Amino acid sequence: MTIDLPNKVTIIEVGPRDGLQNVSVFISTEAKLQFIDQLKKSGIKEMEITSFVSPKWVPQMQDAEDIVWHSLDLNTRTIVLTPNRSGIQRARLSNCQEIALFVGVSNTFNQKNINRTTAQATEELLPLIKELKEQGVFVRACISTAFYCPFEGRVEEKETIQLCKQFVHAGVDELSVADTIGMAAPHESYSLFSKLTTLFSTTLITAHFHDTRGMALANIFAALQAGVSRFDTSAGGIGGCPFAPGASGNVATEDVVFMLERMGIQTGIQLPLLVQAIDVIAPHLPKPISSSFYTLYSKA
Repeated sequence: MTIDLPNKVTIIEVGPRDGLQNVSVFISTEAKLQFIDQLKKSGIKEMEITSFVSPKWVPQMQDAEDIVWHSLDLNTRTIVLTPNRSGIQRARLSNCQEIALFVGVSNTFNQKNINRTTAQATEELLPLIKELKEQGVFVRACISTAFYCPFEGRVEEKETIQLCKQFVHAGVDELSVADTIGMAAPHESYSLFSKLTTLFSTTLITAHFHDTRGMALANIFAALQAGVSRFDTSAGGIGGCPFAPGASGNVATEDVVFMLERMGIQTGIQLPLLVQAIDVIAPHLPKPISSSFYTLYSKA
């Protein structure tokens, strides 16, 4: 059987932002910058580097301005997450040219996180997207709970597609569609991403899988078959969903790169240098790195 797969895949590294935002102990700005720098050296060309959020609620991201000041360069798409107009203003004052916004498909998920329904959150974000596009900013829309919600259970595929459609019509450059709690199975991944890549062929479609139940690599393979060639991953598998205590969370960049390269799919990332990036951040984390490739590589 012949499987039509891409020859090349783009990895969007989310470790410095999604990976570190929930770490209980504050990681120094210097350590974060060393981590980001080594990730770039490994071949990463797109990366979420920080969030412009309230330090009160996310103290780990209190050094966002410093991170941006030292990390922006012409060779890397350095993305920052912003929850609202205030965050966008801070990001723009820091000269950020790539901005991510986020909303969940699930009403309960949004109400628990941002005290808004999905409709209210979307209504607030759509005008901001228009303003950003008028300023020439690259806009990434992060769609959470695209498959399952920790409060409502299964999310209907048509609801995810309808929300994505609103953001595409608003002019976003990219949709990052997330299996937030790692519940999706490969057939669900294939089904949703087949529809998204067909409906929104001129928009960058990125798959964001969590490995909470060990299905991330299988879901990535299914998404590849559905026409996806962009994936969010986190070096060392750090970070993850706060609604699944003890879960492994984000799929590990090194595991994904190893799988893709073994399949003959180019990523442009050098695994030995990626391991060095993980070595930089690992001593600062409260838990040891447990990704398959990193564990085996460390023992070799």
